[in-house]
Amino acid sequence: MIYVKVALFYFFQLIMYLIFGRAVLSWFIRDYNNPIMRILVSLTEPILKPIRELLSRFNIGGNMIDFSPLVALLIVQLLMALVINVL
Repeated sequence: MIYVKVALFYFFQLIMYLIFGRAVLSWFIRDYNNPIMRILVSLTEPILKPIRELLSRFNIGGNMIDFSPLVALLIVQLLMALVINVL
């Protein structure tokens, strides 16, 4: 059982690093044809897109600021705490 907890912990950590990396690199790399950005977008967009759509329904954020990475990081941390403590 400990191996499952460790594997889930590292999985959630990887997701958080990918989301954080995409958010930081989006400040510097505007070209989404960049290979690094393509990889990050393809890995994180399935997580960020539903959150972005939910935030747009409540008129949170806007054209200039995307709060979906911040919300996604909070949700992943919450899920990580819940899943690891339950197991």
